[in-house]
Amino acid sequence: MCRYFSNHAATVMTSHLKFGALPTFDELPSFHDFKGCAWDIWGKDDELGTINLLTPEVIARAAQEEIRLGRTVSLNWPIHFPSRPVFGRKIPSITTFAKYGSTIPVRDDIIHINTQSGSQWDGLKHYGITEHNVFYNNTPAEILSEGEMELHDPSEIDYSKVKLGMHNWANHGICGRGVLLDVVRYYTANGEALPYDPWTSHPITVAELEAIAKKQGVEFRQGDILLLRIGFIQKYYASTNEVKVDLRGGSEKETFAGIEQSEDMKRFLWNNHFAAVASDQPSLERWPTPMGTQLHQTILGLYGMPIGEFFDLEALSQLCQETNRYTFFFTSWPLNIIGGAASPPNAAAYF
Repeated sequence: MCRYFSNHAATVMTSHLKFGALPTFDELPSFHDFKGCAWDIWGKDDELGTINLLTPEVIARAAQEEIRLGRTVSLNWPIHFPSRPVFGRKIPSITTFAKYGSTIPVRDDIIHINTQSGSQWDGLKHYGITEHNVFYNNTPAEILSEGEMELHDPSEIDYSKVKLGMHNWANHGICGRGVLLDVVRYYTANGEALPYDPWTSHPITVAELEAIAKKQGVEFRQGDILLLRIGFIQKYYASTNEVKVDLRGGSEKETFAGIEQSEDMKRFLWNNHFAAVASDQPSLERWPTPMGTQLHQTILGLYGMPIGEFFDLEALSQLCQETNRYTFFFTSWPLNIIGGAASPPNAAAYF
């Protein structure tokens, strides 16, 4: 049997196991100087990370409790946006053409994008522990594939080279209870101005997130998918085209609000045992990061927790306010890219 399929089956089956109490952040071992290494939680061959928390029982409970009104919201920004991606990523190219000429009503599309130019999940192959050149579960970077991958026969796939790819999450799905913490509405609900600029390197603290959860009446539970509305997309829509283009002006222009880089934030994310975390910002964590503090290394590399960025949370915010509910059923089915490092989320919320 092809190693890809045998290992894929084992990976998916992992999330069907029942887990006892998970260790706290401070109970996790360290990896060299990095605290909070969760590699031993689901075994040395695990490729799902915290998606293991989305068991059939967790998913079924969320669906039963949260889908009441039959209302749905897309969480995907159109793949055209931002039209000038940050961090030097390729400008999206979407071409529709008449396949047999303009007189015959048949159209095709050709889409050429960087999977992280817009709404995205950062996968386990996106970012590892840079100092030690390893990804999640101590996977050496040099053994993984890079460059164009041409596949003709599933039995020819070299599993070792596609390890940690997006196909694992794509086949499992990222489904469960979603929770929105609406930072923007928390500060502006009574007509006040937002006390920070989403396009500046402003840190969102654990104290703020906990205060927002309390005000919204949210109590976290294991396996929640946490969404943070911080304000990038709202400002994008309110800005001129000249200002939008200026975002691609190089590293000095790439300053964005996001969660703070702190030990408290690492504890908050792990101790609440979120299955995934996402925001509407270009970077989940404030950018640029203070020297030596990148949370991507901990969240992806040590926890195995999906990071979502550029999620469009504007319509979700409105529906949450209208219903006075900040929990919902969440689904995401990433592109089934064998060995992929990232993917558009194809995400939705159900009320």
